[in-house]
Amino acid sequence: MSPAAVVAPSRARPVPGLVVAGAAYGVAWSLHLVVPAVPVLTWCVLLGIVVAQVRPLRPVLDGSWKPGLTLASKRLLRIGVVFLGLQLSLVDVAGLGWVTVVVVIAILALTFGATYLLGRWARLPGDQPLLLAAGFSICGASAIGAMSAVTRDRGKDAATPVALVTLFGTLAIAILPLVGGWVGLTDLEFGAWVGASVHDVGQVVATAQTAGAAALAIAVVVKLTRVLMLAPIVALTSSVVRRQGGGTSDRPPIVPLFVVGFAVAVLVRTVVPVPEALLAIAGTAQSVLLGLALVGLGSGIRLERLIRTGGRALIVGLTSWIVIAAVSLGAVLVLPLG
Repeated sequence: MSPAAVVAPSRARPVPGLVVAGAAYGVAWSLHLVVPAVPVLTWCVLLGIVVAQVRPLRPVLDGSWKPGLTLASKRLLRIGVVFLGLQLSLVDVAGLGWVTVVVVIAILALTFGATYLLGRWARLPGDQPLLLAAGFSICGASAIGAMSAVTRDRGKDAATPVALVTLFGTLAIAILPLVGGWVGLTDLEFGAWVGASVHDVGQVVATAQTAGAAALAIAVVVKLTRVLMLAPIVALTSSVVRRQGGGTSDRPPIVPLFVVGFAVAVLVRTVVPVPEALLAIAGTAQSVLLGLALVGLGSGIRLERLIRTGGRALIVGLTSWIVIAAVSLGAVLVLPLG
């Protein structure tokens, strides 16, 4: 047998799973057109979860589809995070004013620490406390995927946190507009609250747009200020894991390459006049890559296992969701972020 005959099947292995993820993304996009209130990326996670519950499909999910779905949930997610950096200009962040930026970062730090400690107190397994903290305080499933890439388990504990940020981020789309109206928030205050408290960028857009363009604009900038913290927090985590690792094979890079790429993308967007057409292409690429990744992450969730073992994680997620919403709302009322 020739070397090419040996190598070709190995290279072809990811294709079936990537095709399935791509098909799921297409379905997610169609569902988003029908139900615009639910973001495409949320549909991607939900479709991955639904497929994973179909028992006749599990042999192929754990067999021929697994290499492609794993590739999507790890490598493609990291590339998507790099493209995410092109959404963020430091000029926009500076436009919020230093008080707002400090408040947003303080809220993030507080909710990150509180969620992590809650997870440790609840004795959640493995790296779930850390992944939940990243997902709820920074940017949802994208942060969970980025953080899991530098932890010791390399993503084995990501399924439950992804399911929880999807659940509570989706609930925020329905609940936060009702609470904002009841409290009497202005459009700018509501947008700032949404940007400071909702998990994924898509969920922020879906929630804030209910109050109009002004609310959406400030929500996105506040949210992307939180996203900016993804790079230093992942780099710090990688450094800690590296120091704690046994052998060199257990140690991630001091600063993961995709984190460097994310930071470079932010700087490019800040200092280079990137054409709108190119930003649109990058935004589409980011959506597709993260969508494929979230299908892959969702496909690893087994609800029967989650119901059996995820009760404590659900309590931690609910508590964290309430804490970040309450702290952010208090900040908006006392020190208006808008």
